[in-house]
Amino acid sequence: MNPLVSVIVPSYNSIATLELCLRSVATQTYQPIELIVVDDASTDGSAQVARAMGATVVGTGSNSGQSVARNLGAEHATGEILFFLDSDVALDPTGVEIAVSVLRDQPGVGAICGVYDAEPLLPGTLATRYRTAQQYVWFNEVEGTIPGLHTALFAIRAEVFAETGPFDPRLRHTEDQDYGYRLGRRYDVRVTTEIRGRHDHDATLRTILRKVFHRTRMGMPLWLRHRTLPGGAATGSRALASVAVAGAAAALPLPLLVGPVGAVATPALVATAIGLDAATYRHVFATGGVGFGVYFTAVQLLVTLTAAVAAGVGVAQYALTRRTGPPQSHPTSRANA
Repeated sequence: MNPLVSVIVPSYNSIATLELCLRSVATQTYQPIELIVVDDASTDGSAQVARAMGATVVGTGSNSGQSVARNLGAEHATGEILFFLDSDVALDPTGVEIAVSVLRDQPGVGAICGVYDAEPLLPGTLATRYRTAQQYVWFNEVEGTIPGLHTALFAIRAEVFAETGPFDPRLRHTEDQDYGYRLGRRYDVRVTTEIRGRHDHDATLRTILRKVFHRTRMGMPLWLRHRTLPGGAATGSRALASVAVAGAAAALPLPLLVGPVGAVATPALVATAIGLDAATYRHVFATGGVGFGVYFTAVQLLVTLTAAVAAGVGVAQYALTRRTGPPQSHPTSRANA
């Protein structure tokens, strides 16, 4: 007998992508599946779309964020395995089947995560194309154990979720990293490129920069406390690339201060930053051509600079927190320490 899988889809104003997401669940090669959509106080009619497609819909009552929505979905789930799927992701047909196989055959694996596909869920802007290429490389570069958690598409045994505890409802940008660290204390968290999903990536550069800034700023105290980076954008080489880009920006006035010799610093540091993430740039130029490659490089350097500024702010906040007292931990974090 196959174990029941509860696919939990947190949703907030996701009418543009929700039907595609739920159709991907309906076409899974694995059965049995129960489908739960957690409506986080949407105002666009997406809850009605979910009901029309046969999903069980539960509501948070007020807009409360992904952590609360995922926790509520888990409370209503009856499956032995929980598969969390973001409402802007369409899962490949074999995704659930592969996840169940891994969790069934490898009891030491606490969660199995999927990756983003090279093609976006919906056609978009140049910014969408940029984010799709960036996320594709970063998600697909690891096969095996990871220090974080890809919450957009991952499966976990219900008993392990109960043991680890719920997502921290106070967190809106780093709940995935926090949960990955907590889960990783007792179990192996893995990613496989065999589980894939097409994602509807951000459509504007402003949105991308805002997300990068907030996630990096709020992630820094967490990374410093755990003394490890969660992977993806936050790897050692990419952290160094951020330092290099920040140094390049700081070095711009050097020609005025020390003469022509100072003009070498900025391009040298920019070249260093690009070299530290060479695999990403190689993929972009090989698949997108020179024109898109130049656009991608300019945006990526801006994004990297934004991350560097956010990291500086996050470090300052962490230092201030240490002076005023230790940060409060999630109660389940203490229990599982």
